[in-house]
Amino acid sequence: MAYKIIWSKTAEKDFDKIVNYIVSEWGNNIAAGFTVKANEIFNLLQYYPEAGSVELEEKNIRGFLVSKQVRLLYRIKGKKIIFLNFFDTRSNPSKKLKRFK
Repeated sequence: MAYKIIWSKTAEKDFDKIVNYIVSEWGNNIAAGFTVKANEIFNLLQYYPEAGSVELEEKNIRGFLVSKQVRLLYRIKGKKIIFLNFFDTRSNPSKKLKRFK
């Protein structure tokens, strides 16, 4: 049975910013490729939610690399997967979980 994916407002904004940045820097084709790859990962997580690595065990936060530069942070709650945010892996790693501590 597939888990239901729920997007937080932050995750929605982050994803839109990433796609818009890719469009402005590299064009629609590259952005479309990123979106297809991201959707494949989202579909994978629906069936294998524990595929991501544990990022913050006490808050049940996991992470999954969407691309070389983008990491998805999410939480499993019952039969739901909550996308929390997307993190630029080139940024300071200490900022990644700062808002969850």
